[in-house]
Amino acid sequence: MRPIFNVPGEGAFPFIMGIVSGYPMGAKIVSNFKSQGICTNEEAERLIAFTNNSGPLFIIGTVGIGLFKDTNTGILLFITHILACLTVGFLFRWWKTGRKKRTALLQENSNTMPSKISLSNLGEVLANSIMSAINTIFLIGGFIVLFSVIISIFKSSGILHTVSDFIKPVLNALRIPTSYSEGIITGLLELTNGVCNIAMINNRSISINVIICAFLLGFGGISITLQILSITSKAKISIKPYIIGKLLQGTFAAFYTYIFLNTFWFLNLDL
Repeated sequence: MRPIFNVPGEGAFPFIMGIVSGYPMGAKIVSNFKSQGICTNEEAERLIAFTNNSGPLFIIGTVGIGLFKDTNTGILLFITHILACLTVGFLFRWWKTGRKKRTALLQENSNTMPSKISLSNLGEVLANSIMSAINTIFLIGGFIVLFSVIISIFKSSGILHTVSDFIKPVLNALRIPTSYSEGIITGLLELTNGVCNIAMINNRSISINVIICAFLLGFGGISITLQILSITSKAKISIKPYIIGKLLQGTFAAFYTYIFLNTFWFLNLDL
């Protein structure tokens, strides 16, 4: 982790858990690391930029098999998602370098280090872990419901259609049909609704659907960004590197997906 991403070796834990468990597990672990003094503020910002990812259950199961009806598409999206994540992590190794020495910063937070687990406090640790997990689940579900309602209001009032008109010139420049505009706006607001809308658009060039979903999966949407903000704000971690990192990850994921679809013929489902 140190030579490639310029973060402590403990950063491997949120990196792996962020990939396996999906949003927002990576950010939650990094916030705990910062609060416990395991990493500095700069290292937490580097970690937060690439350790918070969408999980294989959602990408392969829901998007690939459930929406595109193709396992290979789900695996492709997951591979490009991870490649984009690694690329962003490598680029962020230079984020805020040359700051205050790491040892001095860790000494400031040494008093927040947790006590060791023993049989006497095992029950308390388990109870706190379960409550933390339940709170995180309710947090995720609450944001999804909230943004689903907001999207429905935008559709009913015509706001979504009006906003989508603003990005149509950009789509024309990228040679993307303007029929994707509302789906892209929806995905930028809330990931699950967005990828559902994009996947359902009928197009003989279905690779466009896959590439756009790759971008949305990498970016995550405003809903997930607010989930992360609610977690990182408690640890006083800036949300700026996360937003920059997710924009870069979405762009790299779309680019890698485009390369794979045009390199390996068996992955391209275009008619």
